[in-house]
Amino acid sequence: MRARSVAFTQTLVTLASVLAFSLTGPAAVAGAAGRAPSSHHGECATPSIDRLQQWLASGEGTTVPATGSLLVPAGNRYAAKVTFLNAEWHVAVVWLGNQFEAQEDFTRSRGFWLTYRAADDLYVQLRPASHWSGGDKWLTRVPSTGGKLVTKFFSFSPGAWTSLPELGTPPYSFASALTEARGLVFVGKTPNRLEFRGLRIDGYRPPCL
Repeated sequence: MRARSVAFTQTLVTLASVLAFSLTGPAAVAGAAGRAPSSHHGECATPSIDRLQQWLASGEGTTVPATGSLLVPAGNRYAAKVTFLNAEWHVAVVWLGNQFEAQEDFTRSRGFWLTYRAADDLYVQLRPASHWSGGDKWLTRVPSTGGKLVTKFFSFSPGAWTSLPELGTPPYSFASALTEARGLVFVGKTPNRLEFRGLRIDGYRPPCL
């Protein structure tokens, strides 16, 4: 009777071990590493996406809306929506410190996760405070999603960023831009329908204003 009880106990221990591995083993770890971390900061009292409150149409290029905030209700949260019209350069801006005068140091950040949908390719520029104006900025391509909502990681590794001859060569290094980042600016030259649902920057907690 005692031997049977010991065998039953050993069976329970083995089943518990298998269950624990199935929940925390390689497949689960790989899945967690492949997606953006869940937001743990809490949204702001006014409309925001991952605590970023200023998503703006700048009035450059023909867009809908033409100017002002891109934020619209989306269930119990908000989304930033903008449509680029015509074959011309369009600009949509995110102020990273929630006010134009703010700047952030991202030299220790790995990059950012963007949750978005796009009908066509576009670019995102990292604009520094000291060289805010003009198109001659470091940028990286934001690929089309075919209209599907996806989450993609964009690295702050200098090798991932380039410039476009049509817009000009930046007169500063990408490394210096990381030390005084004022905004992420989405630019595109083709008609496009864009929706942004998340923007989480590694190691950064935007201040609500």
